[in-house]
Amino acid sequence: MKTTTTGTRERIVRATSRLLQRQGYEGTGIKQISREAEATLGSVYHFFPGGKQELAAAAIRHGDLEFAGMLREGLGSSEDPAEAVTACTRLLAVALRESGWQDGCPITSTALETVGRAPVIEQAVVEAFANWRAVVEEKLLAAGLGADDSRELAATVISALEGAELAAQVARSEEPLHVTGKHLARLIGTYR
Repeated sequence: MKTTTTGTRERIVRATSRLLQRQGYEGTGIKQISREAEATLGSVYHFFPGGKQELAAAAIRHGDLEFAGMLREGLGSSEDPAEAVTACTRLLAVALRESGWQDGCPITSTALETVGRAPVIEQAVVEAFANWRAVVEEKLLAAGLGADDSRELAATVISALEGAELAAQVARSEEPLHVTGKHLARLIGTYR
């Protein structure tokens, strides 16, 4: 068990992120988070005096960074943005399959369960989606697409990836992600 303050906080955030991803906000309790993080309840409340909402917002930010990292990895695999987006769908498909179809989008469940009821969480979700769109937009701009097209196409890519990931998770199949990748590549190709 890690004894550093930073280590404990990080374990709590990571455990919360994974539990929210798999069980959603309502299905995840502070005691379970404490057990999974190998931290005392006192430590959880020490680092997150705002309770479960504050902790969930931190977990959303953690999931945001993880997903943005995966996007950057996929998008960095090719100079061609169409091929790069397809690489993202392959990475998502592999990660989802390897998790036993449990680890889809790190924020979707919590976002849907708390919309309109938890402003702190809602703000973290809004920021995560904006960050992911910005990662894709940056790639499209670098490939020579115009600013408006890049912004709108990035929104389309993120929306399509989110839907495809959910469909793949429910179907327990990589196919929705592969099909989406193929069609996103075609769409991006029409802008070049």
